Amino acid sequence: MSAPLPAFAPPPEDRELSPFTGWTRAHWEAVALRWLDQVERFASPGGAAPRLPGRVTADGERRESMEAIGRSFLLAAPVIAGADTDAADRIRERYARALLAGTDPDGAEAWPLGVQCRAPVTGVTNSIVEAANIAFGLHIAGDRLWGGLTRPEQRRIAAWLRHHARLEVWHNNWQLFPAMAEGFLRSVGEDASGAIGARNVARVESWYLEQGWYTDGPEHAVDYYNAWAIHPYLWAWHRMTGSAATRHLERLRAFTESFADLVAADGSPVHIGRSLTYRTAVLAALWCAEMSGANALSHGTTRRLASGVLRRFVDAGAGIDEPLGLGWLRPHEPIAQTYSGFGSSYLAGIGFLGLALPADAPVWTEPERAQPADGAPGARAIAAAGWIVVRQSDGIVRLANHGSDHCEIPVEPTRPDPDDPHYAKLGYSSHTAPGTGRAWEDGVDGHLALIADDGRASRRGVIRAMRADGAIAGSVHIPQRDGRPLPGCAVTSVTIVHGDDELRVHLVLSDGPRSVREGGWAVADDRAVAGRSDGRRASVTNTAGLSSAIVGLHGWARTEVVEHDGCDAFARFSAVPVLRGETDRNPSVFASLHALSRRPRDPRGRVALDVDGTVVTARWDDGVVHVVDVASFVPWDGVLAR
Repeated sequence: MSAPLPAFAPPPEDRELSPFTGWTRAHWEAVALRWLDQVERFASPGGAAPRLPGRVTADGERRESMEAIGRSFLLAAPVIAGADTDAADRIRERYARALLAGTDPDGAEAWPLGVQCRAPVTGVTNSIVEAANIAFGLHIAGDRLWGGLTRPEQRRIAAWLRHHARLEVWHNNWQLFPAMAEGFLRSVGEDASGAIGARNVARVESWYLEQGWYTDGPEHAVDYYNAWAIHPYLWAWHRMTGSAATRHLERLRAFTESFADLVAADGSPVHIGRSLTYRTAVLAALWCAEMSGANALSHGTTRRLASGVLRRFVDAGAGIDEPLGLGWLRPHEPIAQTYSGFGSSYLAGIGFLGLALPADAPVWTEPERAQPADGAPGARAIAAAGWIVVRQSDGIVRLANHGSDHCEIPVEPTRPDPDDPHYAKLGYSSHTAPGTGRAWEDGVDGHLALIADDGRASRRGVIRAMRADGAIAGSVHIPQRDGRPLPGCAVTSVTIVHGDDELRVHLVLSDGPRSVREGGWAVADDRAVAGRSDGRRASVTNTAGLSSAIVGLHGWARTEVVEHDGCDAFARFSAVPVLRGETDRNPSVFASLHALSRRPRDPRGRVALDVDGTVVTARWDDGVVHVVDVASFVPWDGVLAR
């Protein structure tokens, strides 16, 4: 390991070319080189086995080192492809050396290969993931790297990729990993016999929903794997194999339009789904569309959105003084999966694909233009995902979630409560994170819970049915804990979005009197978050003014504020406004008004509510009226299937 790098000095801002962010291509280059230099600080003698700071998973240090190279190569490849500079040449030489050392079966730094790969029924080692990343990177770097290798060196790397191109893998985005290896082999005229990439690609494309979004496998998990794996790898497959890509490019174009709504004005993506430690990887599909002329956004809007995201993380220090670690705006390991080690976060590098475009490309030369969150507020329903995405008047973005749960059917016996805090909540946003650790165990924020006699909260588990229609979305779940459904219980939840406010109505079926609790968004800060509880209203506010408020409109008896320490990806301390009540009939209706804003505000008085049995009428102060029969809004036959 070398000494720490000198202080990072970004290039001067250019507010004429980039009036929103001030950042130009030079800033992207500077950050890319900084992140790559952080990896180089911990280089091994052969280059293939760096030991970065951070944790080692059960797969072992060698796998983590392979991951650090494979994923940082995603960052190196566009630098190599897009600039004819001494720095790009040094990076090309560095990664050519690392790839050769890692794929040398007799070398001291050889990466895992055949004997470590197991059948899918017990799991496949993550070498297949890095094989895909390396194949993708080789495609992006092009002849500048591959063409500089000797024929024996090319054969060595091809043999390593060929092994992975023939593997069977999990039925989710992993289907595209062997396809990447096969696609690159075909693109350079190497033997790809025995590979089944076309079948895998067809399988993934069958999981398409709408507006550019796919589920990540046959279960209903919808997340940013669309942006950093599914779209980029499908895009690369069609390019490498020369297969017809019209349908995919149409879907990619649709994705750029809908994805743009998920980024706040300050560059914060909505905080939802797993593996969020990949951070800037959310931009990968955007760059793929730009490189293929399939972008629904203008060149100036694309750079404004992308630079906003990158600057958000860099301003928080990501990858600047130390290598990229597990976390979001701060180090926070609970944000990562159990398979994430010290090299995992460098998948962020795939979000730098735009550097493969030359400096005179329009995306780098045209002035920045506004992204959706810079303009008028609005909402987008992605009905097939059960989502409503809301752009607020203050630049915050919210997401009402009634479709994505990342739960298996049937539930695995080894995972009694298979839901995940990054999928199980009713609401997510660009400026808040779901509670992890103790906060997840407590199950307070963004959740409607039935409370057991021992004080433990029920889990949402599998979403049994869902519907999204314009400004209204709803879902049904069976409350459970420790893998056991609460007998005779079911919850139908409906969200009605109206501008910056959100009305949530719950219909609770229960086997008898039960305590019920609902939490709003958790707000985080570096110091304890101030909270207030007053009658039927509770709110929490951090020192920057970010405020989360909840108002009990029907069925709720009291409020409180719940605090946690070390459970939030944004800052150390967090707090949640909470409502509590009791079921008084079967079924019982509970209704609440939620507000998340950059400055504290009292949402009371925004809506008048009438409840007649299970029919709820909401009359907003601007004259808009919503009428919903909560019992029938979500079609559900009561069985355990979706």
